[in-house]
Amino acid sequence: MEGAKRATRRRHDADLKTKILAECGAPGASVAQVALAHGLNANLVHKWRRQLGADGACISPLDAASFIPMTVSSSTAPMASDIRIELRRGALAINVSWPLSESAACAAWMRELLR
Repeated sequence: MEGAKRATRRRHDADLKTKILAECGAPGASVAQVALAHGLNANLVHKWRRQLGADGACISPLDAASFIPMTVSSSTAPMASDIRIELRRGALAINVSWPLSESAACAAWMRELLR
């Protein structure tokens, strides 16, 4: 095929990326709208945002994950001892109470029922 065009990957310089990311950071800005205004796919702009750290340094996706400590207060609500299911199909309503200790059997029953 002589006249067929081959798709080429576009390259974007750092200045354009910086400008687009700054526009995305504006209050009320939508990444999708900014990307569309520049003729880009929003997924690409989201990728650039993930690659750019909070301090402006590039980070890998593995470095982006961090531990956030969380405190859990004790609950006064009792732990459920059974699984409660309510199914509705048209005028038919089924309420089922299944022992929590038999959750695997409950899952198998649900799979068969919903086939």
